[in-house]
Amino acid sequence: MNKLVADQADGLRRLLAPTQARVLAVAGMGRGAGGTTAAMNFAVALVGQGRNVLLLDEHCRAEGSACEVWDIDPLGGLVDVAAGRLTLDGAEVRMACGVHVLPAPPAAARGTSQGAADPRRFWHDGVVVIDAAFDGEGRLSPLAQCADDLLLVLQPHPASVTSAYAGIKRLHHAHGLKQMRFLLNGVVDVQAARQIMNNLAHAGSRYLALSLQAAGWVRFDPLVCDAWRLKKTIAEAFPASHAAVDFRRAAGEMDQWPWPEAAPLQAVA
Repeated sequence: MNKLVADQADGLRRLLAPTQARVLAVAGMGRGAGGTTAAMNFAVALVGQGRNVLLLDEHCRAEGSACEVWDIDPLGGLVDVAAGRLTLDGAEVRMACGVHVLPAPPAAARGTSQGAADPRRFWHDGVVVIDAAFDGEGRLSPLAQCADDLLLVLQPHPASVTSAYAGIKRLHHAHGLKQMRFLLNGVVDVQAARQIMNNLAHAGSRYLALSLQAAGWVRFDPLVCDAWRLKKTIAEAFPASHAAVDFRRAAGEMDQWPWPEAAPLQAVA
């Protein structure tokens, strides 16, 4: 009965929401964790499921960013669209896979009234995926703070898990977050991955009073590097590969994520 009531309440929130666009911030917990890889493949997978997807690239111009991997140079960015200098159609690049890409480097928005521009103002349905970048103190940008969901990406190795947990604590204290999701990337041993997910979820609940929910895992796949050389995601270049299948599965489960009961992620003083 409790689950039925919860499902009905979530359905009501969806109906009453001012927009049906869902904003997902994806962040890699450490160099090489695969945050950009996950953000791009999630975006491609969601398009494959019939979603209208905008990818906001906070790492734009940096090596390994979505714009660099896809080898694109959009005419403008989120700040230009938010300020009315360019239309979304005039600023973005629409990839052959169907993902719309728009640069959103935090430095470009710093000190402007568009510093925390909400993409829901111009993206009214579908999904906005933010390839999120942390600042020097491990905090989210104002843009990423407006997301409905935060997905953290980490590798299934002791050093990566330890570093990720420290980062999770920083995020929890900096932004007052009560819930985060995480994805294990580069998994070789699925059973070990399950244990890591259980341990992280338990630690978050016991020591931080934080809901840390696993969003699944993506198996290690050498074809990721081959896809990168082709300037594509693995979901585009090798759709039958293990990693592509795992990304599609994880993205498909977004429909089962409850919508936030309160306002989207917000910074606290």
